[in-house]
Amino acid sequence: MSASPAPVPGPPAPLTGPEPRPDVPPVLAEVVRSGFVEGRHRGHLVVLAADGGVERVLGDADAPVFPRSTNKPMQAAAILRAGVPLTGRRLALTAASHSGESFHLELVRTLLTEYGLTADQLQCPPDLPLDATEAEAYLAAGGTRDRVTMNCSGKHTAMLAACLRNGWPLDSYLDPDHPLQLLVRDTVEDAAGETVAATGTDGCGAPLFALSLTGLARAFRSFVRAPEGGPARPGADAMRSHPEYVAGTRRADTWLMRAVPGTLAKMGAEAVQAVALPDGRALAFKIEDGGGRALGPVLARVLHQLDVHDEVVDRIGRAPLTGGAAEVGAVRPAF
Repeated sequence: MSASPAPVPGPPAPLTGPEPRPDVPPVLAEVVRSGFVEGRHRGHLVVLAADGGVERVLGDADAPVFPRSTNKPMQAAAILRAGVPLTGRRLALTAASHSGESFHLELVRTLLTEYGLTADQLQCPPDLPLDATEAEAYLAAGGTRDRVTMNCSGKHTAMLAACLRNGWPLDSYLDPDHPLQLLVRDTVEDAAGETVAATGTDGCGAPLFALSLTGLARAFRSFVRAPEGGPARPGADAMRSHPEYVAGTRRADTWLMRAVPGTLAKMGAEAVQAVALPDGRALAFKIEDGGGRALGPVLARVLHQLDVHDEVVDRIGRAPLTGGAAEVGAVRPAF
């Protein structure tokens, strides 16, 4: 008896998301090697004035994007709204894309123990430390991919703690219709002042809510300008007081929050960045092709244009290109 022919695949499922932008996005960064422009990174950027009004736009700041890990301050705020009494370093780690340094991993394990949880209950994927130096040392010591070393493990631990506190199911805590994730969505919309445009799945498995860049900048501004003692303020205060727990000792978000007191900064995958300054000015941008090497140069240029001048800003803006052992060019801002 002859085998049945293989089924012919049907048409691909239709894609969802914003309509293609009618104009080509502006170039935000150029890749210059030996005096020759060998590449360009296009993107979209918005700057809010101190009063919250839109001061500057490059590209389209109203079309939705997935903010990726720049959503984490909103997720941390939702966990506080769920009644989890996190403060200080623990709260900063909840909003972190941590580098996997020893102090990050120790605190994740401490939190798991404090709440009677195990690493096996985390539903973020096993991974190596996000920081390349830490990953090399971890592998050299015999480490393997682990859920605790995944950069979102602090957030996932806090999400499980919120479920325990409220009697919500643990095994489905990443379902978009789970009570916790519905609370996260509400918190995102409250902070951004707009309705979530789409729901997806982030790299760590958590629901991901699409916002405009204007809404993202507005959300960061709302945390910085929230009154002391109010429900929106503790997360921003924890992140700014313990920036090394939000990122790591070799990361731009940490450097910026240390060097410019009162600043709230968080990057996300696919080259998204949001920053709020203590006076209420805020910015958000997205590199269209996800080229993370453009993040630092673009961020530094915007900060300089906002009269934020510090050695750290110059360091963040450096993205050299090498030829052999020599520096032969750089990724540089183009606006």
